[in-house]
Amino acid sequence: MSEEEKNETINSEATELETINSETAELNEADEILKEVVEEDIDVLIKVQKERDEMEDKYLRARAEMQNIQRRVSEEHMTMIKYRSQDLAKAILPALDNLERALQVESLTDDVRKGLQMTQESLIAGLKQEGIIEIACDGEFDPNFHLAVQTVEVTKEVPANHIAKVLQKGYQLHERVLRPSMVVVAQ
Repeated sequence: MSEEEKNETINSEATELETINSETAELNEADEILKEVVEEDIDVLIKVQKERDEMEDKYLRARAEMQNIQRRVSEEHMTMIKYRSQDLAKAILPALDNLERALQVESLTDDVRKGLQMTQESLIAGLKQEGIIEIACDGEFDPNFHLAVQTVEVTKEVPANHIAKVLQKGYQLHERVLRPSMVVVAQ
């Protein structure tokens, strides 16, 4: 191989080396640009994931709040249904008291007494159908159900803190007191 051919080969190899170096530099530069783009994309992705997590948290909280509202509304509705007859009962109770007083009159004829008793029984049955019952007044005084309007001395028949006499019957609707019993208590 001649000197010229050697030089040509060397020049050719040098040119190839320069091309390779140039391509390597371009690849390194492309790699750097790609790394920057990927890092930016990763930052954007992290930001989007945080936003998604925040939105999901807000959604779950809103959903839970809606469920709580629905539960409360449902409970309030059930309570309204349960106590729907409360106002009507409060309006009827004085009439029931008047019937009871009328039945205590001694000069009533049997027919009138029978009619008043039937009316009283009908009212009481209607109230019971709605869940309204008379508060028991036999035994110990309970301030949750009884209203003491007077006290009397303790006797053998009525021990201390027991009801001696009922002045006005009390009624409750389910567990809610509509009107406490007005009683005389032994002290």
